[in-house]
Amino acid sequence: MFKKITIIGLGLIGSSIARAIKKKNLCKNLIAHDKSESVLKTVLKLKIANQIEKNVKKSVENSDLVIICTPLGTYKNIVSNIKNNLKKTCILTDVGSAKIYVNQVVSKLINRNTIWIPAHPIAGTEQSGPKAGFADLFKNRWCIITPTNKKNSSYIKKLNKFWRRIGCKVQYMSAEHHDKVMAITSHIPHLIAYNIVGTAANLEKDTKSEVIKYSASGFRDFTRIASSDPIMWRDIALNNSKQILHMLDKFNSDLKNLKGAILKRDKNKLFKLFSKTRKIRQAIVKAGQDISTPNFGRKN
Repeated sequence: MFKKITIIGLGLIGSSIARAIKKKNLCKNLIAHDKSESVLKTVLKLKIANQIEKNVKKSVENSDLVIICTPLGTYKNIVSNIKNNLKKTCILTDVGSAKIYVNQVVSKLINRNTIWIPAHPIAGTEQSGPKAGFADLFKNRWCIITPTNKKNSSYIKKLNKFWRRIGCKVQYMSAEHHDKVMAITSHIPHLIAYNIVGTAANLEKDTKSEVIKYSASGFRDFTRIASSDPIMWRDIALNNSKQILHMLDKFNSDLKNLKGAILKRDKNKLFKLFSKTRKIRQAIVKAGQDISTPNFGRKN
């Protein structure tokens, strides 16, 4: 699909994209840049890129596609450094989880003719680093593209095709809708998981009990995502704060209602709640198994 692709940031997502590109033979030359020399050495050892480049400006020269795969807090510095080294037909994209913030930062920095198309593959594990990546990470996962300029329709379609080639289903959304959806489906669950692990640790310290040692499988499964990259989640919490705080208010309200039902020993209310959420959970699992690609231009 491309002569040259540059991936900036070779953590779990970046290294998985690199592996998928190599597996599907989507470019002739794949360049990897990361600020960490140890990460670049690992990339070289794993042979998941054709070339490593320590200089971010040089890494994007003559690239047809540049994908930023770093924490949100790094975007400003990266884009400032590469904006004048992007050729006119290069697609600049990313994998960030807070699109309003991303658009605000990048749009202010890029040159007027830069082909900027934000994207977000909804995939990952609690692991991090280039060794954690794998080529099939994106298989049957959604990638949300949030176009900022419909004049770039041919490039948007090409980026759509790229994500589908590495296994994704593709959806188009506005940045605002994306951030609202991600707040409840991804950001809040992670924050709750981080918080409940902290609560358990504090409880264990205060009571000198073995809360963590004897944690049941439900606790382990629920808190698995609390071992995700802390830098990435710090940046998400800060840069999608409006939607996260709104969803936390709704969550706290629902939690208060649940607490009230327990205090009142309201069997019917509890049974209805647990039955309803069980059906929703089953629907979520089923939806994750469906494969469909919406038409270009559709927004939800």
